[in-house]
Amino acid sequence: MTTAPDLIRRYFELAGQPDKDAYFALFADDAVVEDEGKTYRGIEEIRVWRREVPLVSYEITDVRDTPEGTVVTATITGDFPGSPFAGLRFRFEEYDDNHVRRLGIAP
Repeated sequence: MTTAPDLIRRYFELAGQPDKDAYFALFADDAVVEDEGKTYRGIEEIRVWRREVPLVSYEITDVRDTPEGTVVTATITGDFPGSPFAGLRFRFEEYDDNHVRRLGIAP
């Protein structure tokens, strides 16, 4: 298992917090997030997406570097049907030290 880069560790630390400003600052202005078969382009669409997502906690269970990017597998726990859900994969396909540019979330 690879160690997650700082940006990705910050993503999981901030994603479960109620204050979202620091979380949104992790994304590039033109970032793309794909979740549950839908695509969100740009910070405003990402903000709308996050308003619909319940507050959950994340337990990282695996981190792998792949040709497509860094894939983090996590168990999420929260107030939603099927909680906890193990094996959710977060594919950080494009990112640098400061911003996520492309993220895909899927089992």
